[in-house]
Amino acid sequence: MTTGKVWLVGAGPGDIGLFTKKGMEVLQNAEVVVYDSLVGQGVLSMIPKDAITINVGKRAGNHTLPQEGINQVLLEQAQKGYRVVRLKGGDPFLFGRGGEELVLLKEHQIPYEIVPGVTSPLAVPAYNGIPVTHRDFCSSLHIITGHKKAGMAYDIDFEALVRTKGTLVFLMGVTALEDICNCLMKAGMDADMPAAILQQGTTAGQKRIVATVGTLKAEVDRQGIETPAIIVVGKVCSLAKEFAWYEELPLAGYKVLLTRPRDLISSMAQKLRAQGAEVLELPAIRTEATEDNEALRRAWKQMQQYQWLVFTSPTGVKVFFEQMKRECCDIRMLGTVKIAAIGEGTKKALRERGLFVDLMPEIYDGENLARTLAAELSGGENILIPRAEAGNLELVKILKEAGACVDDVATYRTCYESQDVIDEAAEFEKGKIDCAVFTSASTVRGFAEAVQGLDFSKVKAACIGKQTRAEAEKYGMQTWMAKKATMDSLVQLVIDMKNEGDGQND
Repeated sequence: MTTGKVWLVGAGPGDIGLFTKKGMEVLQNAEVVVYDSLVGQGVLSMIPKDAITINVGKRAGNHTLPQEGINQVLLEQAQKGYRVVRLKGGDPFLFGRGGEELVLLKEHQIPYEIVPGVTSPLAVPAYNGIPVTHRDFCSSLHIITGHKKAGMAYDIDFEALVRTKGTLVFLMGVTALEDICNCLMKAGMDADMPAAILQQGTTAGQKRIVATVGTLKAEVDRQGIETPAIIVVGKVCSLAKEFAWYEELPLAGYKVLLTRPRDLISSMAQKLRAQGAEVLELPAIRTEATEDNEALRRAWKQMQQYQWLVFTSPTGVKVFFEQMKRECCDIRMLGTVKIAAIGEGTKKALRERGLFVDLMPEIYDGENLARTLAAELSGGENILIPRAEAGNLELVKILKEAGACVDDVATYRTCYESQDVIDEAAEFEKGKIDCAVFTSASTVRGFAEAVQGLDFSKVKAACIGKQTRAEAEKYGMQTWMAKKATMDSLVQLVIDMKNEGDGQND
């Protein structure tokens, strides 16, 4: 068997926007992913569905696999011929024990690559408005592990650190915060030196406590802090309030679950992240084109007989034209047929193929499309509707009542999607996800299928329209509905939900 290869990939500090392009490319081609507990959920959600996943981090009270065991896992999976990605929080060579993992690989002549990651000692202070260097305050930066064995003294020259007069960043030192501060003051640091502790930086859980070396422990006891967190000591910490920017974003501190199909999810995720949200992309459904579609072939052969071609979704557009191409059908066969569509997304998908919409309802749903189109009919028109297998029957009913002859052709089916890396139900139960965004009734059903047993009353659902909202309410979710069935309106709805807090639903 061909020997596999290992990539040590730094996943960054949490925000998926800080995951490198090369890291993403390597991850998308992985056959085995070995990950730890510090990898952000946004990055974990990008693991290929068919990849083998091996969690070697600490979860739910389970002990972390010893480093020797992790080394052995990487070796064994590579020897099986797999493309193995070792996904590590931050950067693999900064207290990430990446060097130790290479020793065994090198010994057995396993090829490997290193993909550096954005590291938390730089990124987390930056997200909190703290520049780790500033010419008016310091000229050096020092990164120190704050971890030490229980009952043991630090093997750190604190006096040398104090003499540098530079910024000090301690990783993995939350439980030893008091010891660190005391050691610094004992080594000669002024108790009034600014200091900060930064929780879960670059994610929705970000929190900052700024005090002094002498008071930081007391402030943490008063305000509380969760791990992972880093400790920053130095005059630059005094700039945090002045330079803070992340919390000024409309959706800062808000975690949103997106459930759209993978090929439609990215633009919505980008819009939400631009507003400061932490976005989990966990598709609840996927679409599969109908194979050997004889009904569609017949429709193409008689395309000149249709007066209207109706699309109800961007996916319907995509599948229709992909199948046209596969069957070697020329787009000119559409002739003078008029096109009706629901929504800006569908309209955009058509324009990308050089086609302009002749009719679109003001309210983006099947019933309103049918009534708007019916008003244009004189009776006897032939209409082709290529769409999902389980489409809205009201659309066809209204058009037939208006005297049209309707060919309702299923071009794709909707399948439920699930994943095992992130426990969505547990995240909602613990209040870690603020809201779920649903763009169709089928995404609601797919989500419900993936989180069976969840108390749905704990789910705040941002819904694109009436049918989607009605489906969410069937499960007992708290529901909000966008003013218009557009992505921008849905983003605004999420912002409004955050601003309302626990206020009344519209």
